[in-house]
Amino acid sequence: MSEETVLLEVSNGVALVTLNRPQAMNALSKALRARLAQVMRQVDQDESVRVAILTGAGERAFTAGLDLKELGSQQGALGAANARGADENPVKAIEQCRKPVIGAINGVAITGGFEVAIACDVLVASTNARFADTHARVGIVPGWGLSQKLSRMIGISRAKELSFTGNFLDAHTAKAWGLVNHVVAPEELLPFARKLAADMASIDPGFLAQYKRLIDEGYAVSFGEGMALEARISSAANSEVTPEEVEARRAAVQERGRGQG
Repeated sequence: MSEETVLLEVSNGVALVTLNRPQAMNALSKALRARLAQVMRQVDQDESVRVAILTGAGERAFTAGLDLKELGSQQGALGAANARGADENPVKAIEQCRKPVIGAINGVAITGGFEVAIACDVLVASTNARFADTHARVGIVPGWGLSQKLSRMIGISRAKELSFTGNFLDAHTAKAWGLVNHVVAPEELLPFARKLAADMASIDPGFLAQYKRLIDEGYAVSFGEGMALEARISSAANSEVTPEEVEARRAAVQERGRGQG
């Protein structure tokens, strides 16, 4: 049997999902995309998993995007750039997971790989990480959301600069622009991501899934619609919380806050 294109390791409530084609810069081949969808469904359905970390094998690449060799040699392969199903569209594969997904960006995230990175809920980057949108240089219009998401994350003029030049964005600038939350040394990437995941995993999983959905659905509509959505969901959910439940959790929250300084 050939080497698995996506690896899955579950420990202490955290699933580590690794894109595993380092010899091809973890390019998103058809087989890898199908396997990623399978793994993310498994993560979503596994009640022992509370948080997922998505990373790439090796230090060179998170993922270089769609496998251009495959696109150039197989008739119809370019249709993957507009695929809507999770088995062919890795962004949909990630989005189908109701649990938080931390992107641990270990190397370059290029074009479709950039789109996969920003499909994650939170990004942590190694100092080796670099981001690039080369859609214009390859002559392929993005179909997995980058043209709309990136401008909302870093501002329209910065997004246009990246997309119109195809230039690379280094990890520290990505942090300054608000694209990634943290930048750490390569050897610290997974330990840091695991610590962040452990913090998330300490939250009630049902509440976490509901909160993630509220943020994502509100982000996809206008501000006014998002506020109305929050009011509707908040009113229904909070009406079921008892004062006793709040009091029981208050001490733990205060103690944790003191521990964080």
